[in-house]
Amino acid sequence: MAVASKRMSVAELEALIQRALGRAGLAHDNIAPVAHSITACERDGVKGHGLLRLPGFVHSLATGWADGTSRPQIVSETDSLLTIDAHNGFAQVALASTQARLKEMARKTGVAVLSTRNSHHFSAIWPDIEPFAEDGFVAFSCVNSKKRMAAWGGGRPVIGTNAMAFAAPRTDGHPLVWDQSSSVLSQGDVLLAAKEGRSLELGVGCDADGRPTTSPAKILEGGALLPFGGPKGASLAVMVEILAAALTGGPFGFEDSSPSGTTTTSLGGQFLLIIDPRRSTGDFYDRMAGFCAALVEAGSERLPGDRRYSARALSLANGIELDGHAFESLLELAGADKDCSPDRSARPVVEGSCRTKAI
Repeated sequence: MAVASKRMSVAELEALIQRALGRAGLAHDNIAPVAHSITACERDGVKGHGLLRLPGFVHSLATGWADGTSRPQIVSETDSLLTIDAHNGFAQVALASTQARLKEMARKTGVAVLSTRNSHHFSAIWPDIEPFAEDGFVAFSCVNSKKRMAAWGGGRPVIGTNAMAFAAPRTDGHPLVWDQSSSVLSQGDVLLAAKEGRSLELGVGCDADGRPTTSPAKILEGGALLPFGGPKGASLAVMVEILAAALTGGPFGFEDSSPSGTTTTSLGGQFLLIIDPRRSTGDFYDRMAGFCAALVEAGSERLPGDRRYSARALSLANGIELDGHAFESLLELAGADKDCSPDRSARPVVEGSCRTKAI
């Protein structure tokens, strides 16, 4: 029998995600930035990095692979470089603890760099950097992940899919933001295909013997993803390994020691660069407006981030609809009943919504 879908507000969804992370062992003070990242992806229609990733976070916490109680520690600091050890905690927590300081550094010197090591990142990067662009900064960030991708003709995983994201502010619209992996498809897209029983196109990945395959399961179970653009994507992934692992002091993708056969977060590093364009040129925003207009006039149907902003507006206005299986999985992880209440005596606030209590 089909499980009924459920529609809930963004706030209600985030409250349930917070409960699930808290039950798994994420400390109260660490919950908000991680839950926000997952919620933002689901809100903006980025399904491969939203609720689909929650079980991986929960499993990593429950098994002790990630430390939910750790607090990030400043290792060194200069006028424009901040080095953080996350101590096996989450990158989002480390960033949240330093965001205000990074902005202050960039306003003073024109540029600020955050170098985070020994951190877990298992979601999209754009939620990390979009707030900087909303505050007028140009931002670039990348994270390295466990070995999932072959490089330069190899048939075995040796580097991560190593995502990167860029954000630039605009005065005439939302920030221009893109986020992409170094692989043809992100691991989240492959996980989503496996969940939905879909085959992939040839060229996405290979099986454990290095042979091309269209099976998501064979790629995920001992196989490897392939870099987009062949050697060009591999070059970008190697750049990310250097910025996020060699430079930060975190583990490389090939040094992964996570539990095999399970979906867990990646222990690696994060590199973040923010620039205050107001210290560089006085007409930056005018130039951005002209550049974006030229892209549209040349036939671009949308700018990076536009699809997410449209999905966000719909979610904020109408709520987020979860399919029945995703809804039941979320309730189980959060320890809530089918009214989304942490106890069965609670009633829905309004018909069709969920009553939750944030931790």
